[in-house]
Amino acid sequence: MNPMRALRQYQKVNSHAQISEASPHRLIQMLMEGGLDRMAQAKGAMSRGDVAQKVTLITKAIDIITGLRQGLDEDKTDDKAALQRLDSLYEFMTIRLTQANIKNDPDIIDEVARLLITVKSGWDEIAPQSI
Repeated sequence: MNPMRALRQYQKVNSHAQISEASPHRLIQMLMEGGLDRMAQAKGAMSRGDVAQKVTLITKAIDIITGLRQGLDEDKTDDKAALQRLDSLYEFMTIRLTQANIKNDPDIIDEVARLLITVKSGWDEIAPQSI
């Protein structure tokens, strides 16, 4: 058996187990971590000149941010203005990642990663019970 294939299969099973056992709060954290991972990997692909991989990874990062955006729930907050700002920020991130892809610009990926890290830091400070 190919060791890399076995490792990928283990990671897949492990990921599914983590997802099935995760709280909604933890799932959001995992999505944010996944978005940051895809952005870092896209920068690596950019530096190697691997255009196909870069496009795939940026698209995955955009999909994750889109999922975070779609998961915003107006019914679970009294602060509609804050929710709208977060929605706009996620929209901005997707636009910037698209621009990073077109321009092949790792600095734009860094910009989006910093924004997502800021959002994630705030999310990490929220106690899961308060959601």
